[in-house]
Amino acid sequence: MSVTVRVPAKVNVQLAVGGVRDDGYHDLANVFLAVGLYDEITVTPAESLTVTCSGPGADQVPLDRTNLAARAAELLAERHGIDPAVHIHIDKDIPVAGGMAGGSADGAGALLACDALWSTGASREELLGICAELGSDVPFSLVGGAALGTGRGERLTELPVGGAFHWVFAVADGGLSTPAVYREFDRLNEGADVPAPVASPLLLDALRTGDAGALAGALVNDLQPAALSLRPSLADTLRTGTDAGALAALVSGSGPTTAFLAKDADAAGQIAEALLASGTCRTARVAQAPALGATIV
Repeated sequence: MSVTVRVPAKVNVQLAVGGVRDDGYHDLANVFLAVGLYDEITVTPAESLTVTCSGPGADQVPLDRTNLAARAAELLAERHGIDPAVHIHIDKDIPVAGGMAGGSADGAGALLACDALWSTGASREELLGICAELGSDVPFSLVGGAALGTGRGERLTELPVGGAFHWVFAVADGGLSTPAVYREFDRLNEGADVPAPVASPLLLDALRTGDAGALAGALVNDLQPAALSLRPSLADTLRTGTDAGALAALVSGSGPTTAFLAKDADAAGQIAEALLASGTCRTARVAQAPALGATIV
């Protein structure tokens, strides 16, 4: 017997970042949108807890207990007095270390799969609590759709979305460390009065009405200057996609993946072709949003 869960990537359509807290984290107003790029996580009973991985970037994925999928299995098993003896296989399609929450997706997917395999009967609240313990982005990977994350991003308020949005994601060579990007954010803002993060009413209304033009005018990522400081070449990718007709462009989360909002599916295809031809990225992926959260398949 095995259980397979499909779980989506995300793009941050707003990432408002406050100053550094005493615990080292930052308060956020983080508007997540799940997009149709997926990892699939399969769990199967085994003699011990093991992790394997296949797909693009699989060689960069840790296969030890630091992997969030393994940690998810351990935490759920610990709460229910179960031996976490499962083989977890991750079939990657979300870019690795790309600012699209691939590792968080794997944690949420493994958690839901183990819950089903072991028939724990865990409530949604319990699963979300374990997700928050795993990491700031993990709860949203479980929920999907669209949501506002506050605190360090783990406290979610689900948001209505009134239509489909078409995206192109340009995947860069190599990754960017999220802690390094936050450190650069702190360095760039040293001595500045960083305002408390607040969700944009214009952006939330654009999501609610499904208005791509309005959403394009409201997209913002406070981490983008830090990501560009660490990886200046991303500016060329952003310019290429904009010149190719994107309504708006931004760094996805902490990067280095860049995201381009298109007016429709045809425009998304043209933007992806232009990005690939430019040589400013390793590959370009087209996806639609919103997408369902972690789902048993």
